[in-house]
Amino acid sequence: MRALSASLVVACLALPSLVHASALRCDNKLVSEGASKADTLMKCGEPLTKESRTEVISNKVKVSSPDRTEQVSQEVLSSVTIEEWTYNFGPHRLMQTAIFRNGVLVDVRSGSYGR
Repeated sequence: MRALSASLVVACLALPSLVHASALRCDNKLVSEGASKADTLMKCGEPLTKESRTEVISNKVKVSSPDRTEQVSQEVLSSVTIEEWTYNFGPHRLMQTAIFRNGVLVDVRSGSYGR
């Protein structure tokens, strides 16, 4: 019974950290998924590093044939700009990498301790 109670307490304490799993905390400001690069820059300042790449994504869409008797699949290619901004908050905090897709924050990943 004690093990169950202890597990419940640990689960309740861990729950708030899961709510903002993809959020970047800069001092007393919070930047959440969906934020723009400008908002992130305003709240967190310049990152230590910025890396950018372009990815080509292939999607299949169904289109009607010219006589509209059938639908055919057609491949549509689109390019997406991915940027990774890494923040170093010092030796007592983990470095954070903010990942943007077409200028919108989509993920935050933790790295090693800063310097």
